[in-house]
Amino acid sequence: MSASNPSISSRPAPTHLWIIGILALLWNAVGAFDFLATQLQLEFYMGSFSEEALEYFYGLPGWVVVTWAMGVFGAFLGSAALLARRRWAVGLFAISLVGILLTGFQNFYLSEGMEIMGTVGVVFSIVLILVAVFLLQYSRHMVRKGVLQ
Repeated sequence: MSASNPSISSRPAPTHLWIIGILALLWNAVGAFDFLATQLQLEFYMGSFSEEALEYFYGLPGWVVVTWAMGVFGAFLGSAALLARRRWAVGLFAISLVGILLTGFQNFYLSEGMEIMGTVGVVFSIVLILVAVFLLQYSRHMVRKGVLQ
């Protein structure tokens, strides 16, 4: 352990941790912004969506808004925790993945989200899941290596 801060590993963080952490933080900041802009109904942002998409977003059930928030803020905070070298990044990324999966279930199986979002929405949802799984597995690996404390 480091003499100056016993909660941070004395093991040096690999360069890939900083690269992945910064990219993850930026990627997930976009997701957090998207969530906030949608929930706050920011006109400059929402003006690019079709009426059908706006109706869909504004009509989401409350539980979906919660799972969407879990997905984006779990990932954003998990990315910050990864950069801070905290092991609770794993839990935050797990919360994010659960949120993403539940939101996707609503969007593609319990509603007409697939028709509204089209192929691009489906592909983007798959990318979100893959990134979330990667970040969860990566953070677990960093805990096992003793990089995250």
